[in-house]
Amino acid sequence: MKIGGLNKLTTQDFPGNLACIIFTSGCNFNCDYCYNRDLVESNTTDISLDEVFSYLEERKNMLDGVVISGGEPTIWNDLIPFIERIKEYGFKIKLDTNGYKPEVLKEIIDKNLVDYIAMDIKAVFNNYYKIINKKIDTNKIIESIKLINESKIDHEFRTTIIKGMHTKEDLDEIVKLVNGSPYYLQNFKMEDTVINKKMEGFTEDELNDLKNHFKNKPNVTVRYI
Repeated sequence: MKIGGLNKLTTQDFPGNLACIIFTSGCNFNCDYCYNRDLVESNTTDISLDEVFSYLEERKNMLDGVVISGGEPTIWNDLIPFIERIKEYGFKIKLDTNGYKPEVLKEIIDKNLVDYIAMDIKAVFNNYYKIINKKIDTNKIIESIKLINESKIDHEFRTTIIKGMHTKEDLDEIVKLVNGSPYYLQNFKMEDTVINKKMEGFTEDELNDLKNHFKNKPNVTVRYI
């Protein structure tokens, strides 16, 4: 496993927990809006596992949890033993994933290895390729959504919304898929690392319109930032 980054403290990324974030390198998608392009392309300086575990050893009585993000963590064959070793320190674990490895998610869920899962749903299925720049088997995405929904693990689904690429009708379809689970609409924000400089987020008025559209869906939250 290649570790491309370590954020030593976050109060926002793991609900209700003081945590650190471990970023794995590499990804099986190639999203134009990706904020972690260096991780996806493995252009970061690798951080050794010894360094990671040394930090966790020092902070095991200070931090509540560890977020494993990326990149895409589930592409690594040694993810599960990595999680198991972190669990030995007593940390809660949150996993960020794009859901394209349902077989890995199933093993993680069956073994009760994580305390929270956050899965990105990129778009309605006929538009997935426009976001991730490759053709995929979207049945794998459906399988992961179902696995997470039926698990007893705390979780959320989320979509980064981009003007011209996500419509109300698209989002209505995804809301049906998540079947009452917490679902967050995250407004796209341009960063230097984003490849496609033509992408735009929704305006505040458009976000307010979306919020009003989903006012009868208490599981749907519009994130303005």
